[in-house]
Amino acid sequence: MRKIVTWLKDSAYILPLSPACRMCAQGSKMVVLVTGLCSAKCFYCPLSTKKKQKDRIFANEWELIDEKDIKKLIQEAKYIEAKGAGITGGDPLAVWKRTKNYISILKDNFGSDFHIHLYTCGTINGDKVDELVLAGLDEIRYHPEPMYWSNMNKSPMISSIKKAQKTKVDVALEIPAIPDNEKEMFSLINWADSIGIKWVNLNELEFSETNAKELIKKNYTVKDDISAAVKGSQGSAKNIIDIVSKKDFKVGVHYCSSSFKDGIQLRNRIKRRAKNVAKKYEIITKDGTLLKGIILSKNVSLNKIYSLLIKHFNIKHSDISKNNEKNLIEIAPWILEKISSKLKKQGFECYIIEQYPTADALEVERTPL
Repeated sequence: MRKIVTWLKDSAYILPLSPACRMCAQGSKMVVLVTGLCSAKCFYCPLSTKKKQKDRIFANEWELIDEKDIKKLIQEAKYIEAKGAGITGGDPLAVWKRTKNYISILKDNFGSDFHIHLYTCGTINGDKVDELVLAGLDEIRYHPEPMYWSNMNKSPMISSIKKAQKTKVDVALEIPAIPDNEKEMFSLINWADSIGIKWVNLNELEFSETNAKELIKKNYTVKDDISAAVKGSQGSAKNIIDIVSKKDFKVGVHYCSSSFKDGIQLRNRIKRRAKNVAKKYEIITKDGTLLKGIILSKNVSLNKIYSLLIKHFNIKHSDISKNNEKNLIEIAPWILEKISSKLKKQGFECYIIEQYPTADALEVERTPL
């Protein structure tokens, strides 16, 4: 019997485990969405409306202007002190030349030890996998559609998988753990072991803005009031891991929970970014979010507010800044708490906000003073 390792946030695995998964747990993997285009029509695809079937590019939450906008790609990797990158989509093979170029650029800038893995359905440009390996790809994760789980020999990705296995790349499979599909999932893992696949990753199935309608049609529900995860997905994955542990298999199996992605992977990644992007006047919380004060006015320009703060409140330039994009003043929260009552008497709005240290600066909470 093989050992089941209980990991973080309900995740579990049977060795071997992909080095990419260990890096994700550290928050040291940059997510590079090279395109939202994909030929597969998976009913559970969680990709957001702004990305799904759109040829847009993101390095984590930072959108690149186009495929030549390499500066942001490199800078984002530096901000999170990345040790590797996961190239995703859509399907990266839909734009395989762009994908190859990004792999080369990342390897050239960060060295051969910078681990790069890629997700693909392998049905378009699947024959180009050797080109990506030559550029430096370390791991390729194929995503077979559920209709093929019980009969992978009929899958259109077979030729690509066989070609990949002739290279030095680690070949893996990654699928969602669909409730009541345990027989099919086991069949897939059994097949993967028989042909020498390194590992199979099972992701907890989740509701999103784009797949909710289809999941509801299939009578799936959320597992609790605070999660987007599908009820039964985790149970099915754990059952499969338990069954595999009793088999004489060599393939590794990893169950990645929804809470692992949010509570470990994302949290650790934003903490890494926060320490490199936080301004002097911003406070980094234990979760990696940023706290700061903001001042707004409908009638007074940013320049006038800025001058007022410098001259009349004797505030240092390093403790405030103008955010022209959002038309507000950012200021050290401990200073704003002291002067907010006086500013409010002059008609200004004062808040303490909490936001992510990511490129999109997603605001979590706004508290009026």
